[in-house]
Amino acid sequence: MLTGLRVVEFEGLGPAPFAAMMLAEMGAEVVVIHRPGPGSPVAGDRNLLDRGKRSIVLDLKDAADIAVARALVARSDALVEGYRPGVMERLGLGPEPMRAANPRLVYGRMTGWGQDGPRARQAGHDLNYLATSGALWYAGAPGTPPLTPPTMLGDVGGGALYLVAGLLAGLVQAARTGQGTVVDAAIVDGSAHMMALLMSMMPSGNLSMERGQSLLDGPHWSRVYACACGGWIAVQCLEPQFYAAFLDVMGLGGDPRFAAQQDRAQWPAQTEALAAIFADRPLAYWARLFAGSDACVAPVLRPDAAATDSHMAARGVWQGEGDSLTPAPAPRFDGGVSRVTDPPLRGADSAAIRAELGM
Repeated sequence: MLTGLRVVEFEGLGPAPFAAMMLAEMGAEVVVIHRPGPGSPVAGDRNLLDRGKRSIVLDLKDAADIAVARALVARSDALVEGYRPGVMERLGLGPEPMRAANPRLVYGRMTGWGQDGPRARQAGHDLNYLATSGALWYAGAPGTPPLTPPTMLGDVGGGALYLVAGLLAGLVQAARTGQGTVVDAAIVDGSAHMMALLMSMMPSGNLSMERGQSLLDGPHWSRVYACACGGWIAVQCLEPQFYAAFLDVMGLGGDPRFAAQQDRAQWPAQTEALAAIFADRPLAYWARLFAGSDACVAPVLRPDAAATDSHMAARGVWQGEGDSLTPAPAPRFDGGVSRVTDPPLRGADSAAIRAELGM
């Protein structure tokens, strides 16, 4: 989809590399500028998020290497960076000089707090941004601390995916007008924006500022339950017909304890009763019982177990195995499934890229 476009990425952590990986998977030529020295302490010398990219090692404290970086940017359609505000400006690689040299450039900036505001230059991580944006509030049962969600909620959901959307919109504008733009993608912005779906339920009374009292975070039919074997099963039968299907499969269709689906006063007792029922049997039993039903119940799978699930395997969602297990690119175009490519070693394309630039 993006064949013919070049993106230059300045090595960072988390959401910026993820966004650039998505662009590479959509066909863009992504050149990642890696720092000299060993790889990330998190990902090592071959970072999964570098798959599909080319790699050049540049020392951005060296004037000659800065010149190479500028030449790359001048020949690129988009730029991705995830440094704190002001870092790229101090390197002479900020939006103004880069867009002066390349007016069509779409300059993508990925941060936690954004490019301005009282916390803009302050350190932070996924959980801090979710806490501040309001997105963490409903992550847990009432009376308990909010759970720490997987880092993909803020870094990827509120960060990388919003950067990708902004970059694609900017590329459309550049193709139409010849003028690029600066994309300010902040995790606090994106994670707050993702809450629009929940906030849309407030006027109808289905979202409460009190935890455990909203349509999706309090009911017995929107929970994860423990099974006898130590496994977990996820239940979320929102609509009445799916709730009825759930009760039928459980053999509880005529049980008066569960007749009132939306009575908030009964939710705690209903949850306790279901917890006791699920805890009496192993996960394998419940998975077989609900297989093929519209009860909206699914076992909680580890990634390696998800890879062998019949549906996931049929769609090729997970590829490889063991230490090489990796998710397939998404979304799909014309029904095709892209195969993943191995990430390059750091600097593997340094000589070739310098030669292409005549440097």
